[in-house]
Amino acid sequence: MSQESYSGARHFDMELKLFLEAIFLRYDYDFRGYAHASLKRRIVTALARFGCSTVSQLQEKLIHDPTVFPALLDFLTVQVSEMFRDPSYFQALREKVVPILRTYPSLKVWVAGCSSGEEAYSLAILLREEGLLDKTLIYATDINGSALKRAQAGVYDIERIPLFTENHRKSGARTSLSDYYTAGYGGARFDATLRDRIVFSDHSLATDAVFAEVQLVSCRNVLIYFDRALQDRALGLFHEALSHKGFLGIGAKESVRFSSHAARYSELSAQDRLYRKVGM
Repeated sequence: MSQESYSGARHFDMELKLFLEAIFLRYDYDFRGYAHASLKRRIVTALARFGCSTVSQLQEKLIHDPTVFPALLDFLTVQVSEMFRDPSYFQALREKVVPILRTYPSLKVWVAGCSSGEEAYSLAILLREEGLLDKTLIYATDINGSALKRAQAGVYDIERIPLFTENHRKSGARTSLSDYYTAGYGGARFDATLRDRIVFSDHSLATDAVFAEVQLVSCRNVLIYFDRALQDRALGLFHEALSHKGFLGIGAKESVRFSSHAARYSELSAQDRLYRKVGM
């Protein structure tokens, strides 16, 4: 790297640090613990979208124009998901977790970082197939308000349905995915009786506290966007939220191994990143 490019990179990093501080001070959203490399890529994309040549210019807009931040959230948060993503994870839930969940009189599940709701609906469908949904409340949380609105609507592009259907089949499904949605006008609207068991709510893993005791936390492909300290905070929140010997599911490229909370979780399925809370 040349001296000039090195100086440019340092200048960008300095502006980015100030930018994240400004977001926190102005809007109480804390992105300071997000992984630097991926956040940097997303900010570069946002600069083009908002017609800015520097992060400082974007910061100026952010502070003085209240319409900028909601739109910016779509760049700062990752909105990539699909129903029954990594089907073996859901199959492992059916085989290793559901039999124990059956023993509880009532259930609470937390889908942390739910994005536009695909995983929350996937779990609702799985629990209905296993005869558990009627006694379950699913908390689906995210920091992106527009994503939560899309999740509450429960409508997905019809072109995505074949992939969702194949994932569902591979997850050990007992029914057809088409039993749970109505297609029309280029979209698939999922059954309102699924949404009745889901509470969509704003929650930040960076700043907010635990809000309920749950038997299962599913937070998949979220921790990879956090730095080590924020990963630790999130895993601590999950441990605090989980009931005695509750279950935690994380993404295929994530692990609790190097966390300060590693000893507080036992491995239930290494391949599927399923863990169980140790002791109390």
